[in-house]
This record gives sequence, C-alpha cells and structure tokens, in this order.
Amino acid sequence: MHHLIEIWFGWVRDGGYWAIIVLMAMESSIFPVPSEIVIPPAAFLAAEGDLNLAWVIVAGTIGSYLGAAITYWVSRGVGRPIILRFGKYFFIGRDKLERAENWLQRYEGGGVFFARLLPVIRHLISIPAGIVRMNFWVFSVATLIGSAIWCAVLAWLGVRAYRVQPDLISNPDALLLFTKTQSHWIVLIVAVLAILYLVMLRLSARRAPTREPAA
Repeated sequence: MHHLIEIWFGWVRDGGYWAIIVLMAMESSIFPVPSEIVIPPAAFLAAEGDLNLAWVIVAGTIGSYLGAAITYWVSRGVGRPIILRFGKYFFIGRDKLERAENWLQRYEGGGVFFARLLPVIRHLISIPAGIVRMNFWVFSVATLIGSAIWCAVLAWLGVRAYRVQPDLISNPDALLLFTKTQSHWIVLIVAVLAILYLVMLRLSARRAPTREPAA
C-alpha cells in the first residue's frame, strides 16, 4: 500500500499542474478517476514545497470545468437515446441518468452547483444538462463555483495530512500512524458524503403522480 502511494505521489509530482488538469477533467467526465486521489496528494506536495497550493486548486477547478463542459456538449450533441444505449459501458445506467435528470429539472443551476459537491452524481450532472440544453453560461458558473469549493476542501485535507504526518510518503510507519490517529476524520468525511448522497437520492427520486379526485 505504501509503495503504491509513493508511485502515485510521484506521478502527481512529475506531471505537475497539467496532470492535475487532465486527471480532474477525466473525473468530471465518464472516466472513473476520483478527485479524492488527485487533489489531496497535490496539496500535500504543495505543503512540502513542490507545488503551489493556490495553483493546485486552480488547476483542479479548470480540469473539473473542462471535463464537465466536454461532457455537456457531447451529451447535447448525441442525445439521450445514445447515452442510454452505451452508457452502461461507462457505469451510467438508466436509473442513475434518470435521477440526475430529475435533480436537474427540479433545481436547475443550484442543482448543478450542489451536485459538484456530491459523490457519483458529480460526474453525471453534465450529461442531463447537455441533454435538456440547459443554458451553458448558467451551467458554467455553477460548475466553476462548485468545483472550486470542492477542490479547496480536498486541498485542505491534503495540507492537514502534511501537518499531522509530514513524512507520510517516505515512512511506511507514518502512514500507519496517520491512518490510526486520523481515522475519526476519515469516518466523519465518509459519513457526511454518504448522508449527502442519500439526501440526493431522496430528492432526485421520481415523485408518484397525484391522482385526480373522482368527479
């Protein structure tokens, strides 16, 4: 595990800001690259002095927006039937797409903003936005603001990891110690994301049609 972390941090360090942009663009599209394994390592390296923290957040935001914008225009061009037919090959099932569509129809720009802070739906929301031909400027502003906040939160986690355990990369025992001492934060973050995701599922569920009273 520690060896894999060393390799991954090395890739992020060697690729620099361009690697962050590319990986975050993939994260905001149909490719399953979690932002949680991109921004925190980059922020950790920034705390070490290898990168600049502000530019890490900027690069993450730019990458998130580029991936979201490309997905928006592709979805707008190919339409819903094509996505339903081939989406399963990219882990996009009918249920996920319909929930994202319901979410977007109800909350529009605010829904796009909030979706950028949620797991799973974060990289899906651009698809229904393109399908329904949502105003691109509204979509862009909501995506940029939401992405910037999310990248800033992840960057804070990376900096915190450095302050708690600065030798996390070079010392396997430090990784074990960090996991033990910070496990409550990890559990809390996972719990918050899980709750937000359950709330999203609840709010995006299709409402049952109301029956008209008998004449």
